[in-house]
Amino acid sequence: MKNQEHRPKIIVTGGAGFIGSHTVVELWNVGYEPIIVDNFSNSQPWIFDRIKRLTSKGLQCFHIDCCDEEKMEQLFLKLGQIIGIIHFAALKSVNESIEQPEMYYKNNLNSLQTIINLKEKFNIPDLVFSSSATVYGAAEQLPVTEDCNLKPATSPYGETKQLGEKMIREQLETGAIILRYFNPVGAHPSGLIGELPIGVPQNLIPYLTQTAIGQRDSLKVFGTDYNTQDGTCIRDYIHVLDLAKAHIAALTRLLSNRKTDVYNIGTGEGHSVLEVINTFEKVSGIDLRVKYTNRRAGDIESIYADCSKASLTLKWDLKYTLGDALKHAWQWEKGLHETKAEAA
Repeated sequence: MKNQEHRPKIIVTGGAGFIGSHTVVELWNVGYEPIIVDNFSNSQPWIFDRIKRLTSKGLQCFHIDCCDEEKMEQLFLKLGQIIGIIHFAALKSVNESIEQPEMYYKNNLNSLQTIINLKEKFNIPDLVFSSSATVYGAAEQLPVTEDCNLKPATSPYGETKQLGEKMIREQLETGAIILRYFNPVGAHPSGLIGELPIGVPQNLIPYLTQTAIGQRDSLKVFGTDYNTQDGTCIRDYIHVLDLAKAHIAALTRLLSNRKTDVYNIGTGEGHSVLEVINTFEKVSGIDLRVKYTNRRAGDIESIYADCSKASLTLKWDLKYTLGDALKHAWQWEKGLHETKAEAA
């Protein structure tokens, strides 16, 4: 393990969020010094204390909005040599983006423009950008490869990811990797960090675990008449730690080849909503109360990734199964429930 003063510095925007926090831990584990920049719109300050328990008491975190270019520039001047940036910071709710599109365009695009400007100004070699499988829309073929045509975005959130990719390609000739995430799930096996949705969860797994813990009355399944093996939607669920390690692999790739490129990050396997429910019940021993209802507007029937490019080029492989992810998500949920009970 390297001493902190000799570790290469990586800025991690949104580093206290779900994916960001796990990536910070993995960066530390392999010898980097991750420096968190977060406005805590999608997280809580106490998460930083949990991250420090998994890394170092000396880990740095700066409460700054990435849209504030002046404050970001002051930070970069203060930190000295930075070898890379991982840009997670973005608003991420599809439904909220439909209700408040201007907020999403302003935040997600302006924050990325700040990062691009500072990368160029300070000659920072490498950037890893969080994109999304939403750029594919309803895919024409499965599994989805990076060469598939991108469909017109069905939400302002999805459009900000498409425009973000375009900004990087047009403004940066080298030194950027775009990672298109599929469905990140799970939590750190320690139970210290995990997904922390604000308000009612928009994603399946936190709604499922909140139902299991008794916070929600029942789990709604939207649509049972899709053209799939059991009639429910199919998605590609990837453990958040496998996703975090893809960012390490992307940085390693950029060290030897600074060509700007894009990679799918998923498992290459699709699981239906009912499969997820059955797997959770098996690993947790809990029978969920499930309510079946009509299809939800905008939901895609089936999508999962072809990840062979990432496997071959980034030398990146999976470690965790869907069962592992659900077990870890459940451990995290139970820990959250205990924390809330103690605070009450």
